[in-house]
Amino acid sequence: MELILEKWEEILKTVKEEYDVADVAFNSWLRPLQVYTIVDSTLYILITSEQVLISYIKKRFTIPLKVVIAEITGTEYEIEFISKDQTADIRPHKKEKESNILPPKHTSLNPNYVFDTFVVGKNNSFAHAACLAVADSPGEVYNPLYIYGGPGLGKTHLMQSIGHFILKQKPDKKVLYVTSEQFTNEVIDSIRNGNASAMNKLREKYRTVDVLMIDDVQFIIGKESTQEEFFHTFNVLHSAGKQIVLSSDKPPKDMETLEERIRSRFEWGLLADVGYPDYETRMAILRRKEEIDGFLLDDSILDYIATNIKSNVRELEGALNKLLALSNLEHKHITMEVAVQELQNIISPDKPREVTPQLVIEIVAEHFNISTDQMISKTRSNDIARPRQIAMYLCKDMTAAPLDTIGALLGGRDHSTIIYGIKKVTDEYKKDENFHHLIETIKKKINPN
Repeated sequence: MELILEKWEEILKTVKEEYDVADVAFNSWLRPLQVYTIVDSTLYILITSEQVLISYIKKRFTIPLKVVIAEITGTEYEIEFISKDQTADIRPHKKEKESNILPPKHTSLNPNYVFDTFVVGKNNSFAHAACLAVADSPGEVYNPLYIYGGPGLGKTHLMQSIGHFILKQKPDKKVLYVTSEQFTNEVIDSIRNGNASAMNKLREKYRTVDVLMIDDVQFIIGKESTQEEFFHTFNVLHSAGKQIVLSSDKPPKDMETLEERIRSRFEWGLLADVGYPDYETRMAILRRKEEIDGFLLDDSILDYIATNIKSNVRELEGALNKLLALSNLEHKHITMEVAVQELQNIISPDKPREVTPQLVIEIVAEHFNISTDQMISKTRSNDIARPRQIAMYLCKDMTAAPLDTIGALLGGRDHSTIIYGIKKVTDEYKKDENFHHLIETIKKKINPN
């Protein structure tokens, strides 16, 4: 076991070289894999990325890994891939229980959001270049970096790519990525506790980092206590030469209620706009996703998607995801006729986008940085159950889908479970202002119009 752990990086790089794995596929599929344990000559490998299909990983990498591990270690193992949800079913070797599991670092960063998987086009080349410069020299250029643009255009992807790049170059750096509602929640909790130690703990968390990234910063505007805490945190970090990266849906000058002292600080560094992708960029995004997913479609189908979905990268990828799921789950051959039929609720040139339960589930999952597979799983942990109940509520609130349909889409849950989830979220929405804000934020992501 120790030998495999010691040689793991060499094993992955050897697979990459000997089996001609492209850089983007290596970073998306192989690099996130972690050794979990060995039981009875079977090596269990943990898939840490929640976006990955285990079936694809098995098909693509079982034999290469088995061969390379045998060559490098001199021992042949059977290979099994497992998700985080399956680890409870595997018993690690007693002597190595503590050392076998390699916990992922900085789990708030999505492992798929790296520069290698970001498609650069005319709409985002300036923002991409700015992010690379900041990642290469954090705190030295463009501080703060303020990325702005409409929903689903890649702001979060770029922001988190900075974090991954810095941690890869300098693993000892303290990088913190949070959404605005997370920051707001923590400020509110500290105030509710009503003691100095709670506030000191909050400040120690946010003011001792090397890089602070806050997503959707526009949502802290108008919240007096949160805004005040952010203002002083910004000043402390900026004065210490620490890097600050912010994202928003609009430039500072368009925020009518933004205090001048905060507006001026937003504009101290560099403002980088992420615009709508042109046709060529949209096609490149679809082809890159095809490569990552190991899924090939006729160019005419890609052209159909790229021609009709123009303003949102998330929708582009969502359309491809739907066809991928159809192919994998129903073993359907994807023709143009099938694509047009299946994407009619997503692609309709003459109508606004229809909000469907599936769209709601996907965006809620993305918001909480979990996979749709986790949403429909039997997992009952709060970090999965809470988003699942929010999805139930929003499906009922934003679509005309009956409760049975919502339950079926969320893993076959029964009528009473859906009613309970909706009631729980409804009660909290009415009583808790902060939770009310969270729901409204997700609603805007689902339907920006």
